[in-house]
Amino acid sequence: MSHFLELRDIKKSFGEVQSLRGVTMTVDRGEVIGLLGDNGAGKSTLIKIITGYYHPDEGEILFNGQRVEHLTVPRARQLGVETVYQERALADQQSLWRNIFIGRELTTRFGLMDIPRMRAETQRLMQEHMGFTSTAVTPDSPVLTFSGGEKQGVAIVRALYFQAELIILDEPTMGLALSETGKLLEFVEQVRTAGKSVIFIDHNIFHVYEVADRIVLLDRGRVAGEFRTSDLTLNELLDKMRRVAKTGSLD
Repeated sequence: MSHFLELRDIKKSFGEVQSLRGVTMTVDRGEVIGLLGDNGAGKSTLIKIITGYYHPDEGEILFNGQRVEHLTVPRARQLGVETVYQERALADQQSLWRNIFIGRELTTRFGLMDIPRMRAETQRLMQEHMGFTSTAVTPDSPVLTFSGGEKQGVAIVRALYFQAELIILDEPTMGLALSETGKLLEFVEQVRTAGKSVIFIDHNIFHVYEVADRIVLLDRGRVAGEFRTSDLTLNELLDKMRRVAKTGSLD
């Protein structure tokens, strides 16, 4: 059975700077990958290649075993890739239902915006997936009133609603309170239970270790190590990361 996503020997340079030096990794269905590495390790460049924002200089990208040439942002989205950035990309002044459907509005058979249907769908998503039980929150509530964790939840549920197969979480716990972080990690578990995949990028290794099935450790544009979380303790992982930071190698 083929992987949902496979990257083979991906290389990318910007002028004299080699950002990626031959990255090979896979993502399987229903798998949470923790992508770790210091600033400058190549994480952001790798994500922009997966989402079609950058094209690799060399290497292959395969979705479901099929090589994809010249991946673009619309094509990546069509293949089921959605990204939830740390700034959450929500319109704070707009209502919840508008944020769920922004840019992908549901329409009637006459091509007009189907606002009652979008409100009803938002109400269902609130109850079934977002954990909004208070009657104070409605589909018309402005996102401005939501906490950081609730905003993350909205962005993740929006991605799932539009058939995302792979959700990329870019520093999702930044600025979240402890309780909000717990809620976010629950969302990640829900995504995995739904058979979807996650790439989880975070500076907080404790959060990543808690939910990841596998850790991919990047260092200076290369995969320095790859580990199943079931095969090593958190302390062992920390030790490996320290070794890579010092020497650039696990040898």
